[in-house]
Amino acid sequence: MANEELIYRITRAVYESLGGSADDRMVEKLVTDIYRAIEPSMKMAGASGVGGAVYAGDMREGGTAAQQRMIVSVFGVDRPGIVAAVSQILAETQCSIVDINQTVVQGKFAMVLIADASHARDSIASLKERFRGEGERLGVRIYAQREDLFNAMHRV
Repeated sequence: MANEELIYRITRAVYESLGGSADDRMVEKLVTDIYRAIEPSMKMAGASGVGGAVYAGDMREGGTAAQQRMIVSVFGVDRPGIVAAVSQILAETQCSIVDINQTVVQGKFAMVLIADASHARDSIASLKERFRGEGERLGVRIYAQREDLFNAMHRV
């Protein structure tokens, strides 16, 4: 079973166990902890694609392109400076914006961007905290997640 498929199954099981009130940070930590616990068994069994795994807490150790990118989503009431604030955090941590899409509909702001974190100076946990704090300051919700985990969690 490929890493992405395994991560998807673990993530789905954790969300089903915790229910709708599950905190995304807690789920990501649980999935990472579970994956770390079973990885040695998978290596011994000769599972493919496990050797270069990168965990949710640290994106600076190589891995696939999806493991080096983050999905950053921003939602809230529109106001000046939202894009600038998110971009500033990414620039300060040496992350590049790969793709960005934002819109305003009847005063409601929505943005999704993909950031390359292969040269990031901070861990994803640190970036998430910075985004959370900046979101509170701006009155918006900012979510950040590794692209491979995002894809696994949102696969149909």
